[in-house]
Amino acid sequence: MIKVTKFGGSSVANAAQFRKVRDIIRSDDSRRFVVVSACGKESGDDHKITDLLYLCQAHIRYGVSWESIFAMIEERYRSIARDLSLKIDLDREFAQIRSLMKKDVSTDYLVSRGEYLTALCMAEYLGYEFVDAADVIAFRYDGTIDMERTGRLLQERCTAGRGIVVPGFYGAFPNGVIKVMSRGGSDITGSVLANVLDADVYENWTDVSGFFVADPRIIHNPVQIPRINYSELREMSYMGANILHDDAVFPVRQKNIPINVRNTNDPDNPGTMILYDCSEQDAVNPPHPITGITGRRDYTVLTVVKSHASGEVGFLRRLLAIFEEYHVSIESVPVTVDTFSVIVSSQAVDRCIYEIASRIREELEPDDLRVEDHLALIAVVGRGMKEQPGMSGRLLSELGHAEVNIKVLSQTADELCIVAGVMNRDFEKAISCIYEKFIAEEKRAA
Repeated sequence: MIKVTKFGGSSVANAAQFRKVRDIIRSDDSRRFVVVSACGKESGDDHKITDLLYLCQAHIRYGVSWESIFAMIEERYRSIARDLSLKIDLDREFAQIRSLMKKDVSTDYLVSRGEYLTALCMAEYLGYEFVDAADVIAFRYDGTIDMERTGRLLQERCTAGRGIVVPGFYGAFPNGVIKVMSRGGSDITGSVLANVLDADVYENWTDVSGFFVADPRIIHNPVQIPRINYSELREMSYMGANILHDDAVFPVRQKNIPINVRNTNDPDNPGTMILYDCSEQDAVNPPHPITGITGRRDYTVLTVVKSHASGEVGFLRRLLAIFEEYHVSIESVPVTVDTFSVIVSSQAVDRCIYEIASRIREELEPDDLRVEDHLALIAVVGRGMKEQPGMSGRLLSELGHAEVNIKVLSQTADELCIVAGVMNRDFEKAISCIYEKFIAEEKRAA
């Protein structure tokens, strides 16, 4: 069996966390391929190494001294090396980085050094081979990852029977220039390795025990989700459950490789298993109708009313084209006979809402145009909902009993997701009442 294991920033924040990682790796011989993020926060008032490196780059750009910030980075790694009795030559590593910082260092190179240094330390500590991501994660010049070349390069660097540690978050173009991914990109690195190695499982170790039915910041001690399929994950991630980088799903989904989200601080917890198809497991242990409840605040709704618009060919296309001109992504388009509502992120239209409204009036000549802010969207997701007739009605009834006004309601044809729009002020109240009725009450009854 092959397991690719990725450890996030909180899992490698200090020497104590390194020891936890070592124990996890040693407990399973199949964990031979390890990906690490840069060191995360040790405490709430601490700084992530990557944030400090971005700050150094900003200081360089504006000609401000970066020495005190870089000294904080140095001390973190020296502390880890000291506490773990590592022999890594950090003096040489930091001297090389400093020399480039005093010249014309690229942002991508500089901010990737957090993962690079963490992986160097982790490789020595585990007794594994260090493999630089720049040597194996192959970017094309268009910014996409060349999976075939990556697999070939990785096979060339692997020593039979020996584990490897690869820094996450970056790779390199064909000319060797460092290219970083978006923040949280170490998840993608692990997913890419799982793909090219045809891994049996991709383990993503973080500081939470997988996914929960609802946000622990809203619901105290919510139920943990034992398994979830990729479609449910996509719905929940898009609506705010951001435990795993969105782009980390596609490389493993392509080969039907399960993702196991685990907690470095609670390694005995099985976490959440993300599968392409849960039907085999569901046949033995049927899922709860609701897999998860999540959502986001701060949306804006533009409602266009025009008599006989439903019979006007191209009306909706012309409406949406106005938003496209202003590069505004649309979240949802609830439609009735002569009423069209367009829901967008408030932040996306903050600087152009009046221009968009003016264009709508000019282009479409509506009978009425209304703009409403402070909307929140709540997604109730579950592959088991289609087996439960009346779920939408029960949901509406419960929100009504809680005196939560529903502004918008939509449901996908596959019955995987019901989205309710409520006012921002009712966001937590709505999630709490849904959880209490559909999850907590049933759990107590069981």
